[in-house]
Amino acid sequence: MDLEQLRQALDEKTAVVSAMLANNETGILFPVNEIVQIVKERSDALFHVDGVNAVGKVAIDLKTTEIDLFSMSAHKFHGPKGIGALYISKGVNLPPMLIGGGQEGGHRAGTEAVHQIVGLGAAASLMNDTEPMLAFREMRDRLESGLLNSVPNAYLNGTSNAALRLPNTSNISFENTNGEMILARLDAMGVCVSTGSACNSQDHTASPVLQAMDIPYSKAMGSIRFSLGRYNTADEVEFVLDKLPGIIRELRVGTDPR
Repeated sequence: MDLEQLRQALDEKTAVVSAMLANNETGILFPVNEIVQIVKERSDALFHVDGVNAVGKVAIDLKTTEIDLFSMSAHKFHGPKGIGALYISKGVNLPPMLIGGGQEGGHRAGTEAVHQIVGLGAAASLMNDTEPMLAFREMRDRLESGLLNSVPNAYLNGTSNAALRLPNTSNISFENTNGEMILARLDAMGVCVSTGSACNSQDHTASPVLQAMDIPYSKAMGSIRFSLGRYNTADEVEFVLDKLPGIIRELRVGTDPR
């Protein structure tokens, strides 16, 4: 993120600034503590942080920041789908989304999905300790280095500096290879990955994230996002390292392994 560009964009008319804590495609961490200082210095805007991809993976302490709003989604940290939470700092008054019964502190009327709320809370309790993520960083690094060393023309999208990205995420481009076909082959083997919106089959354009990073289309079309969770194992990483290089070779020469 270009912090100087952000600084120049702010003025007295700015109402809200919203930024990711972690990018969903690359795992890059944004300097939200620096951003909030710039926002408060240059405007009276509320500062919202999209923490969806970061919760449960890196330590988060909202008590020591000036962040006004912070959103999260349970399914990203092993909770149920369809439930999220919005942190609202003291002194911030938001108009209600829906009026009526006054549920959720008057912000959103309607009967709460209690079972989903309980599921979010239980998952948050389990994920509160981020120490186990150190082991998954090692697994991620093993996967990453293994693929980059064994597959020709494979490239890491983003920084290799572990302190500047999530410990569980790796986005790798396999040049001149169709990402959707890689995904399909891995899926048939029981391996779930994502193309990270890198290759759009409708208009054949790379994702805005990779375009902003100046990743050429020949690489972006073969971009795969690997995300490790707390229930992945080292054996699963080794399985991918054993199978994926062969898949890439077959796709590049257009052969069918069957």
